[in-house]
Amino acid sequence: MAQAKTQEKGQNKKTENKSGRSELENISIEDLKKRLDVTASGLSTSEVQERLDQYGPNKLEEQKASNIQKFLSYFWGPIPWMIEIAAILSASIQHWPDLIIIAVLLVFNAIIGFLQEYQASNAIEELKSQLAVKARVLRDGEWHQTEASSLVPGDIIRLRPGDIIPADIKLINGDYLSVDQSALTGESLPVTIEKGGVAYSGSAVKQGEMVALVAKTGSDTYFAETAKLVSQEQGPSHFQKAVLNIGNYLIKISLALVVILVVVQLIRGAGFLNIIQFALILTVASIPVAMPAVLSVTMAVGAKLLSRKKTIVSHLESLEEMAGMDILCSDKTGTLTQNKLTIDEPALYGASDKEELILAGALASKEENNDAIDTAVIKSLGDSSVLKKYTQSDFTPFDPVHKRTEAAIKGSEGDSFKVSKGAPQVILDLCKPDDNLANDVNEKVDQFAQRGYRTLGVARSENGENWQFLGLLPMYDPPREDSAETIKEARENGINVKMITGDNLAIAKETSRQLNLGTDIEVAEHIFDEEGKKKSADVSIEKHDGFAQVFPEHKYSIVTAFQDEDHIVGMTGDGVNDAPALKQSDIGIAVSGATDAARSAADLILTAPGLSVIIEGIKEARRIFERMNSYVIYRIVETIRIMFFMVLSMLVFNFYPITAVMIILLALLNDLPIMAIADDRTWLDPAPVRWDMRRVLTVSTVLGFVGIVESFGLLLILKEYFHLDTPVIQSLIFYKLVVAGHLTLFVTRTKRPFFTKPYPSVLLFIAIISTPILAGLMVGYGLFMHAVALSSIGYVILYCIVWMLIEDGTKLLVYKYLASDYGSVEETVRY
Repeated sequence: MAQAKTQEKGQNKKTENKSGRSELENISIEDLKKRLDVTASGLSTSEVQERLDQYGPNKLEEQKASNIQKFLSYFWGPIPWMIEIAAILSASIQHWPDLIIIAVLLVFNAIIGFLQEYQASNAIEELKSQLAVKARVLRDGEWHQTEASSLVPGDIIRLRPGDIIPADIKLINGDYLSVDQSALTGESLPVTIEKGGVAYSGSAVKQGEMVALVAKTGSDTYFAETAKLVSQEQGPSHFQKAVLNIGNYLIKISLALVVILVVVQLIRGAGFLNIIQFALILTVASIPVAMPAVLSVTMAVGAKLLSRKKTIVSHLESLEEMAGMDILCSDKTGTLTQNKLTIDEPALYGASDKEELILAGALASKEENNDAIDTAVIKSLGDSSVLKKYTQSDFTPFDPVHKRTEAAIKGSEGDSFKVSKGAPQVILDLCKPDDNLANDVNEKVDQFAQRGYRTLGVARSENGENWQFLGLLPMYDPPREDSAETIKEARENGINVKMITGDNLAIAKETSRQLNLGTDIEVAEHIFDEEGKKKSADVSIEKHDGFAQVFPEHKYSIVTAFQDEDHIVGMTGDGVNDAPALKQSDIGIAVSGATDAARSAADLILTAPGLSVIIEGIKEARRIFERMNSYVIYRIVETIRIMFFMVLSMLVFNFYPITAVMIILLALLNDLPIMAIADDRTWLDPAPVRWDMRRVLTVSTVLGFVGIVESFGLLLILKEYFHLDTPVIQSLIFYKLVVAGHLTLFVTRTKRPFFTKPYPSVLLFIAIISTPILAGLMVGYGLFMHAVALSSIGYVILYCIVWMLIEDGTKLLVYKYLASDYGSVEETVRY
């Protein structure tokens, strides 16, 4: 319900923002000037101050909690509540050792979570750095530089190549601006904007110089819309849901046992205080006190391993999500492709060969203009030093009116000529071709367009009047070298890659074809309406290989649509326009070179170029998931074993098999050293894995009841056969629970026989062996309990080893039974 409200709120906000942008684009310059009360001399100092008070500074609003609030939040939630209840019960009957130990575990868990979350970047703070630092503004009739944060609606600013646009603006004077909006819209090529057009905060000026009127600043800008979507609350992760389900399961068992025990004890006439004391013991035994800490440490260790593989984890829960990811929505420009224009095999007409055609195109370019097309043509020369043989005596840059460049060239031998490049139809008209040539060129241009190529025409003139059409240069944004291999490996690991791009359908299909991704690409507007909702709720989007002509609003909708179809969705991106989808996705991945906005919204941040590191991250995430899964099963087994054993002991023999202090010692000895499982070796699953509580609870419950039989068997032997005193029985039962608990981890850490690969890590093996040794010294020397003979300790160890073999065989039978749902144990492992 909460997630649905969040999505609805996001959709409403996007509709409002889209409407606001349309209004700014449609309003005339004069009407906007009147609305903002602007004069030719700009605003006065007093007017600027008034508007700063009205609109606020030109920066994003800060919405962040203090570190104290963040730390205290780790004491609020289902698991902390359960631990706190146990602490209250301990204090109520003055069990101070219990209270101290429980409090230490609670604070330890909070510190682990806080320190990991503290390393994550604050989204709004990171987004702030995208605003331009300085701006040239007209105030009181004079031009001067000012901090971009001081701009207000109504300011008049001047923009030049290299500037970052500091606010949402309307161009009011000048010829044109060539603006790179790739970080906002995903478009790979710069956009030409003329007088009366609109440019948005965060875009970069590539060419041209114009005067503009500031229309929107700060949190009202299109750029800030991203921050508002990124800051929305998200629903609980699959990991959080799993932990909550486990807690609920254990609480229900505990409450049922407490009710049974209270009724029986009241019938027996036991004192109320004794009943409360035992309820406390059961509560402590049922609560997975160290589980949050163990799982946090497991994920933290995994995050450290990923950092060595050039992947930064900003949210620990994302590791579990990544292990189950089965859909990867990948942004095209700069992610699957290089975001660099490249010249493909040209079409020759008047040129004698490819080199002559490209040279003419390069001579009609100017490298220092930093134009994307000029740069691509010059770089396509095999040897750029050949340009030194020629001198550009005159150069006319591209403009949106003439749509071509032209250069007057002098050769090293004194010859002079002119060259021109630009839109094919414009260059063709310049050459005054016959019908056959015109038809052939137009047909070739159409063929290139169908392959998603943008085409340049190139011409040469010896006298400046008669032009010869030399040929066509097709341009495209080439795929990254590792993209195709990464997609193939992703599929081998059970992940479907879906391409998301703002480019047109033809470009998307060609790129997808080159990557062997599939060519079933759909235009986003054919699926989603203006509000981002699917036009037909019954239509699935799974069948499509990608989506083209995608607006920023669509990316968010695509992710939610996949989630509605029960997929765990990953989203890669690098621009501001990707941030809302990155935040909404189960696992947001900011690729190398991503903007701060994308990194802030992401769960994983790649610091190495390419997507291959994602696959390595997925593999490591699945290993982390296996470690967590092993620990969870172990923890439930131990809880069931101890709770039922204690209740049955009270009902049958009317005495405590272990003391309250032993319960706390058992929790410490079982849980804290077991954090070494974070370093364990695990089997790597070839498919996405996710929590399936039916399987987790089935395996753990069956093994738990085997443990009850094991514990009860030893109790009967000690009490009925050897007739030992109660303190001695309690010491031996305590030691049995410690040894059996650690040996159980050998059983639960793998779905195969415990003695097969992958073997336990050295650290885990030492932890499993050393803790029973420590417990043996406590029992042998009588620390916190009655001392027993070393020979008795040895017999308990042999007893536990025999039952470990029984447990392992039972485990294999359970997995074999569960495998019948899928056909094999390997399939069962995935869940």
